[in-house]
Formats: sequence, C-alpha cells, structure tokens
Amino acid sequence: MENNIKILEKSLDYQFKNQNLIIEALTHKSYKAGYNNERLEFLGDAVLDLVVGEFLYHKFPNVDEGELSKMRASLVNERGFEKLSYLLNLGDFLFISTAEENNNGRTKSSLLSNSFEAVMGAIYLESGLTTLEKIVLRLLEMAYPQIDLESIFKDYKTTLQELTQAKFGVTPDYKLVSSSGPDHKKEFEMGVEVMGETLAMANGKTKKEAQQKAAQKALDVLKAKK
Repeated sequence: MENNIKILEKSLDYQFKNQNLIIEALTHKSYKAGYNNERLEFLGDAVLDLVVGEFLYHKFPNVDEGELSKMRASLVNERGFEKLSYLLNLGDFLFISTAEENNNGRTKSSLLSNSFEAVMGAIYLESGLTTLEKIVLRLLEMAYPQIDLESIFKDYKTTLQELTQAKFGVTPDYKLVSSSGPDHKKEFEMGVEVMGETLAMANGKTKKEAQQKAAQKALDVLKAKK
C-alpha cells in the first residue's frame, strides 16, 4: 500500500509527513477499520469552500456576491469534487469493504467526492492553508482549462428559471420521464416543461443531475428561438 500512496502523493505533488493521516483520509466507513474519513471530510469541505471562495473573489473583482455564490456552488459540490478526484485516480487508493467494492464504490460519485474532501482536509491539517491552496488551484486549472463566468457557471436550473421568469413570467416544471437499472445503479430521465411545452429531456445518475442536463438543453433551445 505504501507504493500506492507514493503514486497518489506524486499526483498531488505533496508528500505526507504522517502516513496514518492519509490512510485515514482514504478509509471509507464501510471498511470497518475503527476509524474513517468522515471527520477529515467535514474539515475538507469547510476549507475548500474558503479556498475556492477566495480564488473567485480575487479573480472576478467586479462580480457581485450573488454571482460569486453561484459560481462557488458550481465548483464546491459533489460533481465538482468528483471531477477533481478523477484527476488523481482517487478511487484506486480507497479502503472500502468488499460489499462496497462490488457496488462499484470506487467510481461512486458521493464516495469519491467525500474522499477528495477528506484528502484535502488531511493536507490542510498537516501543512496549512497556503499549501492546500496551491494544490487545489492547480487541480482546478487542470479540470477547467478556461475559468470564466461562462464556463465556470454550471447551475443551469437557476439560469433557466431566471430566463423563463423574465421572458414568460413562469418557472420551469421538471417531470420524471422514466427510471431504469438496479437500485445501486439507477438511471433517471427528466423532462423540463415551460408553459406546458416540453423543451428538453436528459438522463443522469440522479434526478438532480438529469434536471441540470435537461435545463442546459432547454437553455440552448430558448437561445435558438431568439
């Protein structure tokens, strides 16, 4: 396992002084080791919120608080952290139970996101905010080659709602079209309607993900109608 940790450390460009700390950060509660990464996850969530918030504050000096909050929310969430975890191949290094392994735990969005937060929490605990900030910003630049208002803002549901309220005086309706697959690997298809007209449909691993994708498609439809 020590060699595996070294591979992760190389991807992070960071070497842990306390190997027990990174092992704890990589240990899911299902592993039943007497410790798990939930406390480090809690810490990581808080410091990532701060690091990304400060980054956006300095990068967009003329953007108001509301827009900054939306942009931060589009980065500091399960999908955002999952994306960063894939840059590190984080799933390969996790300690999980056999049952979780058989349940595709190493590619599960929530598990990867939580583990990423825990690893970042461990780095912060050991080396502080400045070191963590360098690592997080490097990963963000890798994951988002172009960081600007257009590419970083991913809350398509909010954007669609603001557009339809301004244009038609109504809010969109989201309806479940279908769901398929076993409980541990569900696929949902959601449709979005405006004034009774279905503008778009999309699939996702969760209803929220499918709604976001449908909203994105609906925005394209409405823009094309201008």
